Amino acid sequence: MTIYPALEIPNTLAAGPGPGNTDPRVLERLCKTGVADHMQADVLRGMIEAKEMLRAVFGTQNIYTYGVGGTGFSGLDCVLSLILPGDKVVAFMNGTFSGIDSLTIRMKAATLAELAADPLNPKPAGVTIVEVPHGQSVTGKLVDEALALHKPMWAFMAHWETGSGRINDLQGFNDACAKYGVMGIVDAVSSLGIADYRIDDYPAVVAWASCPQKGIMSLPLTYAPVSFKDEAIQLLAGRGCYTYVHHPILEARHWGIVGGKDVATGTYHRTHSGYAVAAFHEALRLLLTHTVKQKALDYAYHEKAFRQAVTAMGCEVTSNMTSLIVFNLPAKLAGSEKDLVAKCRAEGFGIWTTLSEPVQMRIGILNQLTVDAITEIVSRFADAMINKGAEFNKDQVMEGLKAYYAG
Repeated sequence: MTIYPALEIPNTLAAGPGPGNTDPRVLERLCKTGVADHMQADVLRGMIEAKEMLRAVFGTQNIYTYGVGGTGFSGLDCVLSLILPGDKVVAFMNGTFSGIDSLTIRMKAATLAELAADPLNPKPAGVTIVEVPHGQSVTGKLVDEALALHKPMWAFMAHWETGSGRINDLQGFNDACAKYGVMGIVDAVSSLGIADYRIDDYPAVVAWASCPQKGIMSLPLTYAPVSFKDEAIQLLAGRGCYTYVHHPILEARHWGIVGGKDVATGTYHRTHSGYAVAAFHEALRLLLTHTVKQKALDYAYHEKAFRQAVTAMGCEVTSNMTSLIVFNLPAKLAGSEKDLVAKCRAEGFGIWTTLSEPVQMRIGILNQLTVDAITEIVSRFADAMINKGAEFNKDQVMEGLKAYYAG
């Protein structure tokens, strides 16, 4: 049996759609956390405080607001467990991740016969997937028309779709759900902690799911934030769901949410890591200290600088998110996207292509909200482009960036 050398992983610049580079203070809390039993008093206190801070980040009075251990997919699986076989659902898809969400919905809503007919890609009669062309947003008008036509029990939409870099119409989605008496579910993986909104302002959306590694910036494997309105929990309590680990009511118990109320101390459900609790707690402290409003403004400010620089390199930006730029390379470099990404990654510069056709570039600025950080990303990408044969003056690009920040 081979015993390999200790694994050494160097620092890299994570400049993709997520995860981003975790704040050093979050890593410090993780590393300085003592070896503790998961029922130790400070671990439980940290979970209760994190739950309360998370309500402030979401902007909600929802009691059932907490974190699901894992990545954003864990949180999404928890909220989508509300859907049972035979339920009628309309889901809107305009990118890779809303596409995965839509597949999950089809699996949840499929009857036994429908699942058996195509186990890995079921097509239940009660589920309608509304596909929006790549690079376009889901509009309120589109949602209204689909809900009026299909009259579903549930509607689903991703708020920000990182597969294509598009922001979808949350207000229009909420209004259409309210108009037709539909229960809305929203994937807020890429918007929570980056955009400035309060989920209580969208009362027709009964369940929300996010992730730990984008707006919250708490490592990829701590807690995926979720929030449920009382009506979703009451429905669940009356008819159940086919899961234990991601059961919205059972998951809530370990966070001190029992019978629709906060209790004084945490109750046993399953093992949670004290390290993860400490990291998540610190990430929420940092976000609330910065404030959601100011962080949203900072993202918009730095995205504009980065967008102008990429455009000056001859690229065409097609996204409208503030944490991620999705764009086409100049015609001369079209087709070399994957080679360009591979070269950058080999040099510790983690950028991405889109994961579906058409292939585009994706560069993110998660947790890179300083002039120095944006300058480094622009400089490194400019060098990579020039090495691939792009024809532009890097000095002019960098001077333009400097002028933007000079005001």
